Amino acid sequence: MHTVVYVEIALYLFAMLAIGIYFSKKDLSHNDYFLGGNKLPGWALAFSERATGESAYMFLGAIGFIYAAGLSGIWILSGMFLGVMVSWLFLSKRFMTEQQKYKVNSLTDYIAVKFPKHADVIRWLASSVLVLFFVCYLAAQFSGIGKTIYSFSGFNITWGTIIIAVIIIAYSCMGGFMSVVWTDTIQSFLMLASFIIVPIAAFMEIKNQGLSISTELANMGNGADSWVGGLNGIALGAMLFTNLSWFFGWLGGQPQLSSRFMAISTEKERITGRNMAIIWTLIVYIGAFLSAIFASTLYKQATIDDPEVILPHMVFDILPPWVAGIIVAGILAAIMSTASSQLLVITTSISEDIIHKTLRWNISSRKLVHLSRLIAVISGIVGIIISLKSGSVIYSLVSFAWAGIGNTFSVIILLIFFWKRISGMGVIATIIVGFVSAFVWPLSSLESILSAKAATFFICLLAGIVFSLIYPDTVKETQPKLVKS
Repeated sequence: MHTVVYVEIALYLFAMLAIGIYFSKKDLSHNDYFLGGNKLPGWALAFSERATGESAYMFLGAIGFIYAAGLSGIWILSGMFLGVMVSWLFLSKRFMTEQQKYKVNSLTDYIAVKFPKHADVIRWLASSVLVLFFVCYLAAQFSGIGKTIYSFSGFNITWGTIIIAVIIIAYSCMGGFMSVVWTDTIQSFLMLASFIIVPIAAFMEIKNQGLSISTELANMGNGADSWVGGLNGIALGAMLFTNLSWFFGWLGGQPQLSSRFMAISTEKERITGRNMAIIWTLIVYIGAFLSAIFASTLYKQATIDDPEVILPHMVFDILPPWVAGIIVAGILAAIMSTASSQLLVITTSISEDIIHKTLRWNISSRKLVHLSRLIAVISGIVGIIISLKSGSVIYSLVSFAWAGIGNTFSVIILLIFFWKRISGMGVIATIIVGFVSAFVWPLSSLESILSAKAATFFICLLAGIVFSLIYPDTVKETQPKLVKS
């Protein structure tokens, strides 16, 4: 492989580390460390939210899935796009105003302050569930790093994972939310460039080889040339609902995304961010879908052992080395932005929600930041170990975490925002039921009929409503304590 690729990747990694070092030298309060002190511009928060939302899953897992499935893979991206639209159009403003009202630094803390009587139980439960699933989520990102490095260089997966993971841990723990958002912003531009360049180059290669996209998809079989995968009836409905069910996880339940909404300072900044986020998502999703379909045209199935690395394989096959280096940096950017945000969620859940708010340790803001950095390092190391030991499949692991986190907490947020009768016991029941169903449902025969990504949402919704009606809160129990500015 050309030296220029290594140089470009090294420069990118150095830039990410430099941002972390820059913010580590600033005197950060714990509010700055966890939520940026509401000082960040809306456009940067939008790019950060989008880069964080599109991880190793988008560049590796989703493209690998569409490469193998064909045209019907579009429904996964459609469900996700609808979720992004709804979150920015209808939920972002509520998150912004609620944060300003209650002065909270995390999604868990916000849920807890809404139910004072059950606040400590909610913090313990929610934080424990988030830490468990997010460590798995983080491990999936680290696995994506190892796969990416190996796919273009043959570099040992273990060492590739460790080296990049250490850099992520370093800049995340040094600058907290501030460094994560600004590194995300750079990473989002790399991701955008990647999904503009790759489909254009792939289409030109198809034309140069005289290939027919429709013919090659038809030759794949299994309904690859059909928008509905060659299915009909109940099978078609199940496929569409399962793929579109990614929508539910975007409805406010992903703390690494909702924190960006909470960090927005004004309505003007929110509108700017909303517009930027929707345009960015539309371009990236179209580019991702076309990249996967063009890969199906250029490379027959089983061309490579692991479909999840088809994108880097194609990039180095059809692009000049200096362009390929930029694209690989974009793939790493997607993974690193999500991993750093997930690491920050884990850190916030432990240091802010459990140690600071639940155990009520009486420590200064500066010491809390130092403690958070230590927790970030330990959590990152655990994520590395799980990644190396699990040999995880990115698509499956992300789906599992999506059901366990996104659906469970999306239900809670939607009920808090739009149903006045939600109670503390309803929230507790939703968390417990969501946790159990995320584990149990995929192991049952029902998974082949309805994916856990959809099932857990409706199971949690039912639990939240039923338990809220059975165990309603009194007026006194629903009076949160407001924090003065």
